[in-house]
Amino acid sequence: MNALSPVPRQAAAATALASRLFATRQLTLDLAAPLSDADATIQPIPDASPGKWHLAHTTWFFETFVLRDHVANYRPFDERWAFLFNSYYEAEGPRHARTRRGMISRPSLDQVRSYRAHVDEALERALPNLSQAAVDLVELGVNHEQQHQELFLTDILATFVENPLAPEYADAPAPACFAIEPQSFHSGREGIVEIGADGSSFAFDSETPRHRVLLSSHALGSRRVTNKEWREFIDDGGYRTPSLWLSEGWDWVLREEIQRPLYWRHHGAEFTLAGLREIDATAPVAHISYFEADAYARWAGARLPTEAEWESFAASADPNIGNQLDNACAVMPRPGGGLFGDVWEWTQSAFASYPGFAPAAGAVGEYNGKFMCGQFVLKGASCATPRGHSRATYRNFFPPSARWQFTGVRLARDT
Repeated sequence: MNALSPVPRQAAAATALASRLFATRQLTLDLAAPLSDADATIQPIPDASPGKWHLAHTTWFFETFVLRDHVANYRPFDERWAFLFNSYYEAEGPRHARTRRGMISRPSLDQVRSYRAHVDEALERALPNLSQAAVDLVELGVNHEQQHQELFLTDILATFVENPLAPEYADAPAPACFAIEPQSFHSGREGIVEIGADGSSFAFDSETPRHRVLLSSHALGSRRVTNKEWREFIDDGGYRTPSLWLSEGWDWVLREEIQRPLYWRHHGAEFTLAGLREIDATAPVAHISYFEADAYARWAGARLPTEAEWESFAASADPNIGNQLDNACAVMPRPGGGLFGDVWEWTQSAFASYPGFAPAAGAVGEYNGKFMCGQFVLKGASCATPRGHSRATYRNFFPPSARWQFTGVRLARDT
C-alpha cells in the first residue's frame, strides 16, 4: 500500500503541531527578550496591552482551555492569575479591567516567564494523549498566540513612542534604494465567486462558511499607497478638506486634531521600532485609520476595495511571500512587496457574519462573533504578522479610528 496508515498520519500530525506550538511559544519569549520589566508593564493607550500581559494571557489561554478542561489532575500555576489575564471571555467569569492592565506591576516579568515554562512543560507531557477536541484547541491557541505576537510589537511601538528619548526596541537595516513603480490597476474577477475558508486547513470561525458573492466589474491597484503619495495628499490639504471625509471621520479629525499618519513627525521623520527614522518615501504608508484610507481614496479618484474583491484577487497569491515577521528584530514596512506583508489593507467592508455563520460552542465562541459590530475588515498581512499565519480568507478587523497597527491602503475602482 502506498497510503500511510492512520496511526503514522496521526503521529506525524501530532509531531508537526508540537513543533509549531513550541516554536511559536519561543518566538514570543524572543520578542520579549529586549524588554525590561518596566518596558513590559506600561500600557500606553487603552487599546494596547503591556508586553507582560500578552505573555501571560496567551499562556492563560492554553492553561484554561486545554490543560484545565482536558488534562486530568492539572494544577494551575496560580489560581489568582485567571482574574488578571482573562481578556474578554465572559463565560470565564470576572476579570481585571482592560484599561487597568498597566497597573499590574506584579507578577514580575520573570514570574510570567516561569508561568509560561510551567504551562509549556504541562503541554509537552499532555500532547501525546490529548483528545481531538483538545488538539483543535491547541491549534487555535497557536494561531491566537501568533495574533498576540503582532499585537505585542505594535503595543511596544505605542509604548516606546511615549518616551522623549525615542528608545529603540531593536536595530533595523537602513532603507534600500528603491524606485516606485507607477500605480496601475489590474482587473479583478467579475460575476459569481466563492469566498471564505473551505475547511481544508485551519481557519477562524469568522472565515466560514464558504459562500458565493457577486462581483461587478472592478480593478485593484498594483501596489499600496506610498509615503510619498501620502505626503502629496497632506500638502494638497487632505486633512483640511471636509468633503473628502465621512461625517464621523471628519468629526474624528477635528476632535483628535489629526494631521498626518500616527507616527510621522514634523521634521520628515517617523517613529519606528528602530527609533526615529527618516520617512522612506517609497515604503507603504502605515498607521492610518479606515477614515484616513477612505478619504485618501476619494481624493485619489478611487475607492477602497471590498473584502470579496480583495480576497478573490488574492486567492492564487502565496501568503508566505512578503515582508513579514520571521524573528525577533525591528520590523517596519519596506518598499515593494505583493499582497501579503508590510501593512494590513483596509477594505470598505464591515466585519459581519457570513451567511450561515455559527460561532463555536463554549467560551471560545466569544473569540470573533461578538465583535461583529462597528468594525471594518483588513486583508493581507503586515511586517509584524508571523509568516505563515495569514491567508486570502483571513479577516482582520478593527474599528475605523484605529491606527496603532500596521495598517495601510490599496486603491480600487469601478471599471
